[in-house]
Amino acid sequence: MFGDLMGMMGKLKEARQKVEETKKRLDSVFVDESSSDGRLKITLTANREIKSISVDEQLLSDKEELEDYLVLTLNKAISKASKIQEDELGAVAKEGMPNIPGMDSFFK
Repeated sequence: MFGDLMGMMGKLKEARQKVEETKKRLDSVFVDESSSDGRLKITLTANREIKSISVDEQLLSDKEELEDYLVLTLNKAISKASKIQEDELGAVAKEGMPNIPGMDSFFK
């Protein structure tokens, strides 16, 4: 009984380590997003850290328009990055989980 418990704890520790390694790797996965007309370009990591923002000169003359562009484009980029992160971390967590009946339904 304790051997199974110790084995399960070891697998959970290994899964946690793989999740941490995946989080570090996601720092090097870049997500690029542009406004529909290409006047604003944003790059961020899959961990949702902004790396660069490129703004067309025309947007600099209208503060409200620039703010709207930033909100829309950042939200799209963050959504994409979040999806990548969830997929990657979910796969690693599922892979490392011990075989507990019924647990697979949590990852669907």
